[in-house]
Amino acid sequence: MNVNQNGATAPLSSRRGGGGEASPIFVYCEIEHTTVAEVSQELLTKGRKLANELGVELYAVVAGAGIKGKVENQILPYGVDKLFVFDGEGLFPYTSAPHTDLMVNLFKQEQPQICLMGATVIGRDLGPRVSSSLTSGLTADCTELEIGDFDDPKTGVHYDNLLYQIRPAFGGNIVATIVNPEHRPQMATVRSGVMQKAIYEGNARGEVVYPNVDDYVPQTAYVVKVLDRHVEAAKHNLKGASIVVAGGYGVGSKEGFDLLFQLAKELHGEVGASRAAVDAGWVDHDRQVGQTGVTVHPKVYIACGISGQIQHIAGMQDAGIIISVNSDPDAPINKIADYVIVGTCEEVIPKLIKYYKQNSK
Repeated sequence: MNVNQNGATAPLSSRRGGGGEASPIFVYCEIEHTTVAEVSQELLTKGRKLANELGVELYAVVAGAGIKGKVENQILPYGVDKLFVFDGEGLFPYTSAPHTDLMVNLFKQEQPQICLMGATVIGRDLGPRVSSSLTSGLTADCTELEIGDFDDPKTGVHYDNLLYQIRPAFGGNIVATIVNPEHRPQMATVRSGVMQKAIYEGNARGEVVYPNVDDYVPQTAYVVKVLDRHVEAAKHNLKGASIVVAGGYGVGSKEGFDLLFQLAKELHGEVGASRAAVDAGWVDHDRQVGQTGVTVHPKVYIACGISGQIQHIAGMQDAGIIISVNSDPDAPINKIADYVIVGTCEEVIPKLIKYYKQNSK
């Protein structure tokens, strides 16, 4: 495989007209001390499915300090064929330069066709740096990833087995499918909760290698030192809640959200919100559900006063049962709801609370 001077893989004829790539898929695994981030395990699950579809191997890379022997069993069960563990004193806490050098040099060596990262604070810093260094391009905040073909309408060239990087665009008014025919790796970031993690039941090689960090990261990359870190635990478990009571602008006020918190307490659930409700100042931003917030997969999702814009639906459409409480019978949310209660939140929510109290043991 040819590599040009700046490290980006040059276009190869095998990518066109029916030839597949044997290059691996890579997942960057983010860690906190020795704990692998859940979003990374979600991406490993998705990466394994994509690798199976392409007939290639799934590789993973993790970098930190004192992690050897402590992270492998959190990564390999998700179907990883080869895991690169970089263990070095300067690799934790995360800083931009050493991780960028590590990834860029590793990718020049391994020539992956796809790289997936979490759309986290770290991923949103590292992903663009790596893609810029390799001139490969990157699609941020994808909501779906698929494999498909592409016919370039300008050149007439046919491309096989490209990564379809799917995400809402223009404020959620359209859903864009983005492809990168020429440059490698095809890079995408995905927010936590968008994909669902699952232990791989098939066979994977499970090879683990421990490269010498100095071979990939020059000493000049450690110019930035983190003197102090403060990690604050989440105030709620919205992403993992089995029942979510979410409110939109139709709730009407901060006091209206107090009713939603009462209902959620009775149901042992969590409270979410649409962007409109968050922008109105009625609830904290960390409770926002949707494209620019949290993606949830509850068993029951109760949407109260939510119109159902595409950017909100992207964050909750995989709920088991969707119940809509809305005064507008034609609200877009009603089209995907399993049950629709037509009425205002002020009328309906107190009745739900009262009924549940009367009928729960």
